[in-house]
Amino acid sequence: MSTEIKEESFTLEELLAGLKESHRLILWNDEVNSFDHVIYCLMKYLDYNDAQAEKIAWEVHTKGKCAILEGSFTEVEVYRKILQQEGLTVSVE
Repeated sequence: MSTEIKEESFTLEELLAGLKESHRLILWNDEVNSFDHVIYCLMKYLDYNDAQAEKIAWEVHTKGKCAILEGSFTEVEVYRKILQQEGLTVSVE
């Protein structure tokens, strides 16, 4: 009995496209966290300045959600866990 192995080949462009696949970290509105706490977390963990963090907090408040980070799945997942530990409602898309 023989086992047949099928080789797959990819172009350089296909490999690079896979590496660049981007994920977004979404911050959701909730009735638990204060504006101050959200702004504090955005500044502390994502290095936003005060004005940027406040703008994001208002967008989350008025629109219900906001993309706060874009990157590899690993990077976005690390920040999701950190912000969840701070009590924020976040997800990865």
